[in-house]
Amino acid sequence: MVAQLLIRMRHAPDRLLHGVRRRAALAMVVARRRPTLVLVVCYGNVCRSPFGAAALRRALAGTPIVVASGGFVGSDRRPPAEAIAAAAERGLDLSRHRSRLLVPDVMRAAGLVVVMEPGQRDAVCARFGVHPPDVLVLGDLDPEPLGTRAIHDPVHQPAEVFDEVYARIERCVGALAGALKRLPRERTGLSAGGV
Repeated sequence: MVAQLLIRMRHAPDRLLHGVRRRAALAMVVARRRPTLVLVVCYGNVCRSPFGAAALRRALAGTPIVVASGGFVGSDRRPPAEAIAAAAERGLDLSRHRSRLLVPDVMRAAGLVVVMEPGQRDAVCARFGVHPPDVLVLGDLDPEPLGTRAIHDPVHQPAEVFDEVYARIERCVGALAGALKRLPRERTGLSAGGV
């Protein structure tokens, strides 16, 4: 009981600021030129970012936007069985996915970088020189004001946790795809938002 109360108190600022952050995140997306590449990032590129990329790719079908994913550590690793199963329940196939490391060329090509945690935003900016306005914390788009901005890593967790995390990613991806679909191909007088 005390532990739950402490967790709720620690995440109170995120809950209180969620509406402001959500409006700012949507405004950031719609104030840019339509990206040709959206890069979805998480720590290991085996659970969250491959699912987020697959969900966004499906949501943007019929648009010219390319969606890719990557991570900070390890390459050529398969998603865990729980990730593959949870994605399959949502009609997405992660069985062929292999983790990819983030590389400078792909970062430069991305018109928008989407991360799962605020710390990943900081790391992308510090390691690759990406401008903070070109990096979106996906959890900021959640229509539901949950206790934290971060979309937690479900790795080594039971199937139920994957279901919760993937449901949240789908909600956020739906908001992102809706905003991206409304963007014109070119905007004059605005930053290209490239990285």
